[in-house]
Amino acid sequence: MSEAQTPTARKIPAPAVTIESKPFWDSAEKGVFLIKRCKDCGEAHWYPRALCPFCFSDETVWEESPGEGVIYSYSVMHRSPTGPYAIGYVTLNEGPAVLTNFVDCDLSKLAIGQKVKVKFQDTEGGPPVPVFTPV
Repeated sequence: MSEAQTPTARKIPAPAVTIESKPFWDSAEKGVFLIKRCKDCGEAHWYPRALCPFCFSDETVWEESPGEGVIYSYSVMHRSPTGPYAIGYVTLNEGPAVLTNFVDCDLSKLAIGQKVKVKFQDTEGGPPVPVFTPV
């Protein structure tokens, strides 16, 4: 891509809020990014859920994360009715990978290994969702 392209503000549907994920979405409304950590094996995991995906322990706790990491992989969608946008995986500093949208950036300058930070984007009738922007 030779010319700078900025992602368009795409409307994101409201996420499904469950009993298990409600603490995450409540914190998101306050601009706080949470992940889960297993008290038995010590691994952090994403998407937050009650059982650890590594050892299947139910001894998991919520942990505030600064929401910083690096781009693991990404794809720019050029042919979209709403204009170009990018999605991809971010590897958080704590270890888990998060599937996300990239916002507030020049899409032509996204790069694997680039440092990014979380921000929250409003949804249609629900809590804000985490998206990432280059640091």
